[in-house]
Amino acid sequence: MYRSKPMEMQDTEALVECVVDGFRRILVHYGLWFSEVAHQLGFERACSIEDDVWWKSLAIQMKRLGDLLGFEVDDRGVPVSLNRLSPDALLGIMRALGINWLANDGVWFQAVESSVDLFTAKRCNDTCWTRFSPYEAMRIKKLLDLPENGGISALRQALGYRMYSRINKQSFEDVDENTLIFRMVDCRVQSARKRRGLADYPCKSAGIVEYSTFASAIDPRIKTKCIACPPDDHPDDWYCAWRFSVDL
Repeated sequence: MYRSKPMEMQDTEALVECVVDGFRRILVHYGLWFSEVAHQLGFERACSIEDDVWWKSLAIQMKRLGDLLGFEVDDRGVPVSLNRLSPDALLGIMRALGINWLANDGVWFQAVESSVDLFTAKRCNDTCWTRFSPYEAMRIKKLLDLPENGGISALRQALGYRMYSRINKQSFEDVDENTLIFRMVDCRVQSARKRRGLADYPCKSAGIVEYSTFASAIDPRIKTKCIACPPDDHPDDWYCAWRFSVDL
């Protein structure tokens, strides 16, 4: 891009770069707003406000883009074409979104690791999970209209709607109505490392934060215990396992 030129005089290639960067700035600004509202008003209040902001912002932005680019959206800003897809096609989109989400996570981790060190990358990763995991739980709770203090039954349903659920293989063992054992039978990250002849990535510190905050966001009474998670030894038929329980 020629820096001396005003935007109106740039060629198509340069303007495409500007458009993509515009999307980027909107996404980062959205995240910064959420982060600051959480800092000033608390995380739960921020999640409640963000639920309102999301739909208003989506409707405004997608309506404008739809008018410009020639695609139809409904009153919420959702492309009408999505409602014309089959359930299988929509599940395929959810799987693609899950893979993209995980890839995005990995790109951030590797960027911090390469520019600083592994310890700092793990610290950033673990801290990020303290925010994303309860946020994801709250979004799923809203989507499924799960009750407050829904217990193990609500948690079991919610675990099936995580981003991970479309790209990893999970299993559930219902010990009793107040106890659940959850196992990650096939983990996309760990399986990829295994194929390359690498040792398991030591994800236990992140996992403890991830699963405990997710469960408590569904029901604060739920207690989370790690059965095993890398670098712990584990059998060949699962990578990590977690016990969730409610003491009544």
